[in-house]
Order: sequence, then structure tokens, then C-alpha cells
Amino acid sequence: MASNSLVLPLFFFLVILFSSSISSSSAALVQQQPLVLKYHNGALLKGNITVDLVWYGRFSPTQRSVIVDFIRSLGYARSPPPSAASWWRTTEKYKGGGSNLVVGRQVLHEAYTLGKSLKNRHLRALAGKFNAAPGTITVVLTAADVAVEGFCMRCGTHGSARPGSAFVWVGNSETQCPGQCAWPFHQPMYGSQTPPLVAPSGDVGADGMVINLATLLAGAVTNPFGSGYFQGPADAPLEAVSACTGIYGSGAYPGYPGQLLVDKATGASYNGHGLGGRKFLLPAMWDPETSACKTLV
Repeated sequence: MASNSLVLPLFFFLVILFSSSISSSSAALVQQQPLVLKYHNGALLKGNITVDLVWYGRFSPTQRSVIVDFIRSLGYARSPPPSAASWWRTTEKYKGGGSNLVVGRQVLHEAYTLGKSLKNRHLRALAGKFNAAPGTITVVLTAADVAVEGFCMRCGTHGSARPGSAFVWVGNSETQCPGQCAWPFHQPMYGSQTPPLVAPSGDVGADGMVINLATLLAGAVTNPFGSGYFQGPADAPLEAVSACTGIYGSGAYPGYPGQLLVDKATGASYNGHGLGGRKFLLPAMWDPETSACKTLV
């Protein structure tokens, strides 16, 4: 199985390390530089796509509902603006049209049958529980008490599984490395220690998973087999969202996520509405029409 890792921490937090000496005006100049993700003429995942979920370890019903509601919100057109659905519609600007995600089968592995320290082969085995048909993304989600090979050096992975289908893994980083994989809902491991934002669901781990899942789903549909849209080497690509690391709102610069919306009742920061009144914080996505990172606010 080919895979592309979401290698956010080292790239992002080494930049944050020097953020206290970077003014917002100079950072804005950097952000204005053209960003080009080359299309490498390969197949993309377009049309109706089933998203199967494998939950490994113990997740609360609330945590599961946050993740499922996020995926469903990507196709829910009735949410008020700015919405998760409008964020996802940026993927329609990539060749081939839209990618309509539909939540499919779910399986719970709460008995830790493979233990609490997983290798990459274990992730592939879990994803293989479903006989994934073409046009399917199998998402493996690991609980906060599950260590995964390379976790914290990467916040998740996506790649190709069976022909025409994709695989995604995202871990809950709340107790292992929230400063790397759940920022800005936790203080960063390096750099300026600005106060963390309040998570929309009240669960730092779950909302951190939403950010990383959003990043990987966008990568999975626009570069599913390593020959779609990306910049840099194929084995460590910058993709639709990972090319825009750390940007969530206008005026963002290293160490500062940008101007966001704030829930008056809870104090939570967000930039996208979802179904059932859900609120999410979603990262910027590269827009092929403007060759720039596009934010919801």
C-alpha cells in the first residue's frame, strides 16, 4: 500500500519556534508568494465515495458523533455560511468535478485485539476488514491510549489500498502529543506559548482529529494514488491542505491561526458550521483557481 504521511509537526513547529520574531506584516508577505500544486496526470477520487470507519480502541459516543457528523457535514448544503460543505466544495475545482462523501459501514474494535502499540501493518490489517470496492475510503481511527508507529512525527496517513480505493489513518493525540497534532486547541510543543483555543466540541482530542481527518480526506481525493495534485517529492508531498499548514483564518502567520469566529456561549473558536448545529475548525485548502490557500473566514 502506497502512503502519504501527514507530516505536520516538524515542518510547522520548527517554523513556530521563530514566530516571536516574525511580524504579521512580514508573514503576510510570505503568504502572498505563489503556491502551485502540480497535477501529475493520475487518477483522482471523484463522484460518490463511500467512507467506511474502523474505530480501534475505546471512543465515547460523543467522540464518534463528532467525527461522523463532520464527514456528513461535508455534503450538508443546509448549514449556514461559512460551512464545512463550502470548505469541501473547493475540491470540486480540482480536475474531474466533485467528490461526494457518504458515511458507510462502521466497526468498533474496543477489545484492543491487536494490542495498544500498532505497526503500520496493523493499520493495513484493520483497513482490510472491509472488502473495499473502488470509490471507497476506509478510515482507521485509533483511540487516545493507542500508540502507533511514527505517531507524533506524523498526525495521520493516507494512501492507496485496493485498486481504486483509498486508506486513511488518524489517531487521537490528546494524551500523546496534543501540542503537535491538536494545535491550536493545545499549546504548541515549541515556540511562543500562546493560550490554546477552546475546542468547538469541548474535546481537544476529537476536534484535533477533525483537523487531521479534514487534511487527509482532501489529500485522499486529490492525490489518492501518488499521482494527483502535490508539490515536492511523491513520498513526502505537500497536498491540498498540508501545503497550507497552520492557516485557519485571514491574517494567519506562524504561531497564530488567524481571525476566527467565536461561540459567544462557550468561547470556542471555529470557522465552519455543520449539520445539527455543529461547529468545526477547518484548515485552509489550496484553491487551484487562485493558486492560494483559501480559508473559510
